[in-house]
Amino acid sequence: MQERRADILDRLADGPVPGPALAEQLDITRAAVWKHIEALREEGFEIASGESGYALDSVPEFGGSAIEFGLSAPFTVEYHDLIGSTNKRARELAEAGEKNTVVAADRQTGGRGRLDRQWSSPSGGIWLSVLLRPAVPAVHAPLFTLAAAVATTRAVRACGVDATIKWPNDVQVEGRKLAGILTEMEGEADRISWLVVGIGLNANVDATQLPGDRPATSLRAETGDINRQDLTQHLLETFWELSEGTDSILPAWRELTSTLGQRVRVETQTEEIVGDAVGIEFPGSLIVDTGTEKRTVSAGDCEHLRPAE
Repeated sequence: MQERRADILDRLADGPVPGPALAEQLDITRAAVWKHIEALREEGFEIASGESGYALDSVPEFGGSAIEFGLSAPFTVEYHDLIGSTNKRARELAEAGEKNTVVAADRQTGGRGRLDRQWSSPSGGIWLSVLLRPAVPAVHAPLFTLAAAVATTRAVRACGVDATIKWPNDVQVEGRKLAGILTEMEGEADRISWLVVGIGLNANVDATQLPGDRPATSLRAETGDINRQDLTQHLLETFWELSEGTDSILPAWRELTSTLGQRVRVETQTEEIVGDAVGIEFPGSLIVDTGTEKRTVSAGDCEHLRPAE
């Protein structure tokens, strides 16, 4: 959102403000104030004009300015009604030198998950990618995937849905996938140049719009439609907090996972590992006890078989 318009919304949030007072506070002309007010109205903000001045009546249900309004995290939001891929757009912004940017969309046509699986992204979901430039070595990158899973799960639980995390990054409700995360990065061994964390959350989406090849669900199916602005802000604020204090990520992930204590099958690029999921260690590797040895798995496709004995 343009900084000047954000300043106007901040002032209107506390109650009606006369146009001349806004102009004086912002050191701009009354005509400029009017132009900014009209631009905000075009974005969906309902701003009344009365004897006491301009008053903010309501905020749009979703969109870039709606997400930024009141957001307690230093993100700029670029919003699209329709886009091919938020991750692709975030990569383009990374190459252009941007940082701390969120690309969000109401619908995307080319969404992808892990292992290049197609991700259905109909209207009503929350499809976003966060561009960061964390000052950490490349080996730390998986922590940000776990942080996104924790942030998404906490935001979903705040809506009344008892979601958990299946290693490494699927947010589920009783085995049905609710959200997925895809992280991409560029950098060298000693530093990350940029990091893009893509999050796809089935929010206000009908179950009939979800792919049928794997069990899936949506917030609409679990609890009814939710306020996407509130949920997105909660998610982004939690993700930022975790990203700024990475020591808290693994403990938070352990509290929310359904994988630890399960009998699992993990398919890696070279083999299949079956055993009990007994732990997770930096930077997000799963510890599997096969009965004869403990294996450390850094990446793979995990399936829950049953609770470990």
